[in-house]
Amino acid sequence: MSESHVVEPTPYDDGALYDRIFESLDFDVAFWLDVARGGSGPVLDLGCGTGRVLLRLAEAGIDVDGLDAAPAMIARLEEKLAARGLAALARVGDMRDFTMPRRYARVLCAFNAFAHCATTEDQLATLHCVREHLLPEGALVLHQSYPGPAYWAGENGVPVFEHETPPEADGHRLQMWDTRQKNVVDQFQRSETEVRELDATGACVRSVRFVTAQRWAYRFELELLFRAAGFARSEIQGGFAGEPLTRPDQQMVAWAWKA
Repeated sequence: MSESHVVEPTPYDDGALYDRIFESLDFDVAFWLDVARGGSGPVLDLGCGTGRVLLRLAEAGIDVDGLDAAPAMIARLEEKLAARGLAALARVGDMRDFTMPRRYARVLCAFNAFAHCATTEDQLATLHCVREHLLPEGALVLHQSYPGPAYWAGENGVPVFEHETPPEADGHRLQMWDTRQKNVVDQFQRSETEVRELDATGACVRSVRFVTAQRWAYRFELELLFRAAGFARSEIQGGFAGEPLTRPDQQMVAWAWKA
């Protein structure tokens, strides 16, 4: 008797709900605009989702394409591009093995997208593919949170409040709660995420649950991965202002140049 494969729901199955949760986040947009403008050529947004970053780049007149593994994300992005009269190529594809019709001065990998590479093989496959899609002197720019000792020491199986959206026209808002199972040895996290919709009185009128998984990489691991993938040089910073990475509560921004 063969085992059945259960496909668990993820937040990437519903583009409209994903937008309600994340579209208002703009903490990194100015950084990505500067990165995109700093290259001498087109930009690829790897793991673009519904276009939280890509749409801002396109609206600024930047020549940008997008790739995401989730068809619902790309379908939602294409709707939004059409509604705004913007032109950008948006394709469904696996970051570990994709082919785009041109090469790029910058490949952006924002908002922990690289953490979806669950193994070293996945990470290297992604980096090799990115390098092949870069123009000479082009660069990959990758953002990832930096889970420090306090994160790993936190108790497993306890819901953690992560995010609340601004109130909508009807007074409704969304809250996101994350119940994590963490394995520090494997640098791996499995999350059962609950999105609660609250009405104007604060009562929960809807609850949706998803499952996601991330494998976190650290500074020296990333440097070795970049070398193994054939990048000529790299630099790892501790935030969007280019500060040094010195504390475990910083964000990690990694640059890797083709040549």
